[in-house]
Amino acid sequence: MRALILIMLLAPLSGALLNALAGRALSRKGVSLAACAAVLVSLGAAVAALALRGAAAHDLTLFAWIKLCPLHAAMDVHYDSLAALMALMVTFVATIIHLYSASFMRDDPGLVRYFVYLNLFVFAMLVVTLSNSLVFMYLGWEGVGFCSYALIGFWYGEAANASAGRKAFLFTRLGDIAFGVLLALCLAWLGELSITGINAQAATLGSGAALVLGLLLFWAAAGKSAQLPLSVWLPDAMAGPSPVSALIHAATMVTAGVYLLMRLFPVLAASPPVLWLIAGVGALTALWAALAALAQRDIKRVLAYSTISQVGYMFLAVGASDIVAGMFHLLSHAFFKSLLFLAAGCVIKALNEEHNIFKMGNLRRLMPGVATLFLIGALCLSAFPLLGGYFSKDRILLAAFVAPGLSYKLFWAAGFLAALLTPLYTFRLYFIAFGARDGGPSADQVGKLPRLLTWVLWPLAALALFDGLLNVPLGPGKHWLARFMASVPGARLEVPAASSVEVGMALASATGVLASLALAYWLYRRVQAEPPATPWREALFNAFYLDRLYQIALVRPYRATAEFLWKQFDDGGLDLGFMTLGQGLSIFSRGMAAWSSGRLSLYLLMMLVALVSVLGILAWTWFAW
Repeated sequence: MRALILIMLLAPLSGALLNALAGRALSRKGVSLAACAAVLVSLGAAVAALALRGAAAHDLTLFAWIKLCPLHAAMDVHYDSLAALMALMVTFVATIIHLYSASFMRDDPGLVRYFVYLNLFVFAMLVVTLSNSLVFMYLGWEGVGFCSYALIGFWYGEAANASAGRKAFLFTRLGDIAFGVLLALCLAWLGELSITGINAQAATLGSGAALVLGLLLFWAAAGKSAQLPLSVWLPDAMAGPSPVSALIHAATMVTAGVYLLMRLFPVLAASPPVLWLIAGVGALTALWAALAALAQRDIKRVLAYSTISQVGYMFLAVGASDIVAGMFHLLSHAFFKSLLFLAAGCVIKALNEEHNIFKMGNLRRLMPGVATLFLIGALCLSAFPLLGGYFSKDRILLAAFVAPGLSYKLFWAAGFLAALLTPLYTFRLYFIAFGARDGGPSADQVGKLPRLLTWVLWPLAALALFDGLLNVPLGPGKHWLARFMASVPGARLEVPAASSVEVGMALASATGVLASLALAYWLYRRVQAEPPATPWREALFNAFYLDRLYQIALVRPYRATAEFLWKQFDDGGLDLGFMTLGQGLSIFSRGMAAWSSGRLSLYLLMMLVALVSVLGILAWTWFAW
């Protein structure tokens, strides 16, 4: 097992180092082959490790790092069922994205840099996934943040792309500060930095300590997973290449926050107010992002707001004390959302970097293969009955509904409303971009795509369609995922609900989704042009102006303060004072230099002046006394 874990971790790191050091000497195909082979080897190791794991978790120390009392940090691995599933998902989706990137980015001048960052991204996410030490998890956490910054702003020649990378970096750093404080408090209060050790002591935490640690966990996760109020960076992250969007949104960075909450769930469970907060923020974020997605024009921004909404469901699951449902939806979301982003990338590439869905149309006829793949992803995202996303979303809503307290019923209502909006915004996108439209692109305006771009998406489509079988509530495979995760702290086999409630909720969800699909067909099937702007539509398009609120409340005051300190304090005060002092010293030195002429008569005159001055001072002092 140790060898497999090392291979899983080091393969993508080796690929990144190889291309970083020798990529310029390799051919473009060689660079792509090295990067793809690295993640493929990591995927093979993840599959083998899962097959050999057995029933027990494995705790391994790969190497020691810091030994300073009381701080001891090593590359410790806790490989349990949660880590096994996450590692397999990360490596599988990353492999598909690398293969897709080999074709999508083959003509890009920054190909070497791109694959270095992409391999490094996978390595950092695997460190987050496998680490038992919070110190090493934090390093992977920061590595994911750095790689996302580098890849979001990959085409930094355009100012908007560079700005989007900086925005993502700064907002996620806000959450990372909470993670850093969490490390310090765990060491101070528990004397422990291993995840297993912290979970073992979670029940002994006082209510105040549990509340503080839980809030720090929530804040760290909200920053990385783009939940309210730190959600405004993710829509702008669409500035990166489409494969990067798929990797960030589906398999790595955005899911890292949810994974952290699952990893340390016993700490959260020790503080019910924190669970309530996580559930409430998750439900509110799911609804807020679903509403914002209804008015977006950029095909990738629709999917970005969808990601924020779907991750909100994962937060709701954790807040409702059902991490199995959260992991179930995380896996389903990884498959259908990566499929949607990569299919959208095919559309954008074929239409010469066009993102506006109102400038698309007729693509179901012009790009039938891509249209079919996108339709599969759209149905799964919409939780179409009996497909992948249906079972996971239904269990989350059921867990929220049966949780104690009226507030959880409100959270369920928000989640259910967001579930009804999801087919509406998803098929708005599909009907407008892929349906028949007058004035849409013609056959000669659609570029020919390399076959690899669509071929590699079919495994994702198959998994998106059938991943609901992982945890179906009945049949031979009943609750397989829950049984597989039984050893994970906080996991439960079933939601404690009466069968009548469970069946009623399932029927209500299915009926609501079908009705929403019918409404989307009626509203958007014949849309021919972009609708006129209205205050309500503009509010949705701007996501209720949350980003503008940050600009007004934080960015503008910060810039005004910085400009004042720069112009008035720095330039007008410090710089002016030092310049005046320098000029004065220069004048004084030139005066002193005039005395050093080398003429004896001048020196005698100065001595005489000095003597007279000294005698005059003495005389004045004598008479003053």
